Amino acid sequence: MLKIEHLTKKYGDKVAVSDLSLEIKSGEIYGFIGHNGAGKTTTIKSCCGLLEFEEGEIYVDGISVKEDPMECKRRLSYLPDNPDLYDFMPGIKYLNFVADIYGMTQEDRETQIKKLADMFGITSDLAQPINSYSHGMKQKLALISAFMHKPKLVLLDEPFVGLDPVASHRMKEEMRSACNEGAAVFFSTHVLEVAEKLCDKIAIISGGKLVVSGPTDEVIGKTSLEDVFLKLEDDHE
Repeated sequence: MLKIEHLTKKYGDKVAVSDLSLEIKSGEIYGFIGHNGAGKTTTIKSCCGLLEFEEGEIYVDGISVKEDPMECKRRLSYLPDNPDLYDFMPGIKYLNFVADIYGMTQEDRETQIKKLADMFGITSDLAQPINSYSHGMKQKLALISAFMHKPKLVLLDEPFVGLDPVASHRMKEEMRSACNEGAAVFFSTHVLEVAEKLCDKIAIISGGKLVVSGPTDEVIGKTSLEDVFLKLEDDHE
């Protein structure tokens, strides 16, 4: 569902991501781990066509991000770590705006919005303007907008920030449900315990380079993800 081949992205003379290759298959929840500035956000933004990159190729569902970025964007959703919402809109109007972008039918959008808003507990708040929402409510609204059109690929940058424990649990359920229906989820996180329990596979990036990737149990072995991550960071300092 997502294939990254030898991705290199530079900002001037600084190499943010260097020769990174990774493959995420349908049905997989893939965690992306690394310290601040390691290259996680740059990689994810490159995957969804927001950043041009100097070398390599990225394919979404077999389609080149370089050659057909619009078709790739139709098949994926992207949630940044600090999503910008149209604060002047009521929540329901914002969700319908997103539904219009993806060409959702009236029936599909009503079904999905009701299901996800009920799940995240913000149905009663959808008539209110977004600027009246708390940070956590804005995050929930953004998550609904990311999942409601049933994308084939879901790209999430630090999605657990600002979520209460119940909402975090609901999101994990929705991530797994989407994958059970054939989607793939690729997300970055600093919450190592969540990644360890939730992810089918894990990739760790340090200094713009992929240092390890594979099935979660193989990456961790007989220790913990925290121990693996800290050791790899020490080795690459």
